[in-house]
Amino acid sequence: MRPWGPPWREDRRNRRFRSRHWARPGAGVVAGFFHVIGANNAADEGAVFRPITRWVDVLLLAGPIALVWRKRFPVAVFAIAAAASIGFATFAAPRWSYAVAPAIALFNLARMGRPWPAAIGGAVSYVAYFAICWAFADRLGVPAGARPGLREAVLLAVAMIVLIFLGGASKVRSEHMAEMMKIRAERERAKKEQERRQASEERLRMARELHDVLGHHLSLINVQAGVGLHLMDKQPEQAREALTAIKTASAEALREVRAVLDVMRAENESAPRQPALGLNRLEELTADAGLPITTKITGDERPLPPEVDRAAYRIVQEALTNVRKHAGPGATASIAVDYLPTALHLAIRNEGPDAAETGTDPGEGTGIAGMRERAQSLGGSVEAGPVDGGFLVSVLLPTPDDGSLS
Repeated sequence: MRPWGPPWREDRRNRRFRSRHWARPGAGVVAGFFHVIGANNAADEGAVFRPITRWVDVLLLAGPIALVWRKRFPVAVFAIAAAASIGFATFAAPRWSYAVAPAIALFNLARMGRPWPAAIGGAVSYVAYFAICWAFADRLGVPAGARPGLREAVLLAVAMIVLIFLGGASKVRSEHMAEMMKIRAERERAKKEQERRQASEERLRMARELHDVLGHHLSLINVQAGVGLHLMDKQPEQAREALTAIKTASAEALREVRAVLDVMRAENESAPRQPALGLNRLEELTADAGLPITTKITGDERPLPPEVDRAAYRIVQEALTNVRKHAGPGATASIAVDYLPTALHLAIRNEGPDAAETGTDPGEGTGIAGMRERAQSLGGSVEAGPVDGGFLVSVLLPTPDDGSLS
């Protein structure tokens, strides 16, 4: 009964079965060619001492045909090939041409990881050959021309040892190649996994950058728009200033969004003209914050690793965004930047109504979580919580002396 399933699945199963149990017939064809041609040439030279009949052809072809099953029955195949060749050798002069099939079977036995069966089988066939064609030749009626001499005994022993050695070496080499291919495939898999992880991290970084840019500037625009609407009728000049601040903040937001997405620009596109984000732009950030801010810098200022410099700017930006969102009207903020010997410490504190008074919680949303994740990605830390009269964000970012991060 035909099994259910597409025909190609059945063909695939059949191919797997054949590859697992049957060997390719090429070796058998080559061995049969040498056996038949060698025997015919020896018969023409008078080195075969009986007519080549159908039964003689069976002896010549039994070993080559058996080689098709050498994968599944390696020991039996060698025994059949050796017995057939020994049977032919009892009435033919010693020649290598009709020993090709047992030689291939012996090599295959060693190559399949069976050195002891190969050695024992080789020794048994060696002893059997010389026992039949040498020790008991007279009793068995073996022609004198079919009896091997000392030269044939030495050459046959050396050939068997070499075949077993080469079979074992071939197995070791095939295992080594398989291991190398496995290692190469594992490296390729690890490389692809690393590329996927880097792409994911890059998307996460871009999402954080966009969150910081849009969150900061949109909150500033919202505050200034509220101020403009409140002062539109009573103090139009201050309302004009609020609208100007909105225009500046929106233009700055567009520039920063373009800078964040710059990694996607084409190769022939001109490089961005916007300066890299860092603490060198802290003055611009505080000037456009929309609330009174004091800045204090202590320690020996020095160039920071680009990733630390950018992270410090973004964390200050996000902290000021939280101040505008949660501190309420009349709030002020202070920024302390302390250059430590091996780290950078930031403290952003707001003075104004606390969360309980304004009905909001700075810990809600993704602001503080994003700051903490950004710092932790650089080996740093973020501590945030309410203090007397306000809220404090304390950040510690490592700054290695060599300018690189582990």
